[in-house]
Amino acid sequence: MEQAGDEGNSSFPAPKGVVAGLMTAKLASGKTCTQIAAETGLTNVYVAQLFRRQAQLKPDTAAAFRAAVPALTDDLISEMMKPPFRSYHPNLIQEPAIYRLNEAVMHFGESIKEIINEEFGDGIMSAIDFYCSVDKVKGVDEKDRVVITFDGKYLPYSEQRSEHMASRLARK
Repeated sequence: MEQAGDEGNSSFPAPKGVVAGLMTAKLASGKTCTQIAAETGLTNVYVAQLFRRQAQLKPDTAAAFRAAVPALTDDLISEMMKPPFRSYHPNLIQEPAIYRLNEAVMHFGESIKEIINEEFGDGIMSAIDFYCSVDKVKGVDEKDRVVITFDGKYLPYSEQRSEHMASRLARK
């Protein structure tokens, strides 16, 4: 399956094969996203996003990232530092793990929204000021369990008052 930024995605400005090159460099490192995250101070999900060109490598982190993944070329680092085109292939939902994640959010979503409203008020969780990680823990039955943490800033909805509209103030 093609990834955003790879061959066949003409709406993405990155050169062809960037994601393939990034994944090859990661494979050459012999490290997991979690290991690279530990070396760079990033979350493991953010590291995975960087390799898929779904996040932007920041200048302050570039040296640590290159040290963790020595096969990254100057050109690949340069590509990683560009703002990404955050998208996904429409067939991605058919992948079983991703389908189950969507199913879980849909199943629990209304209840999660209710608790957000009870605890915070009328608002939402930001997906921009947002952290995500995946951890492996042992359950009470000693079986492996997946823990996915969504850590997003709370954003209250605003009352739509005309006198607060900057565009109207600028016209006066």
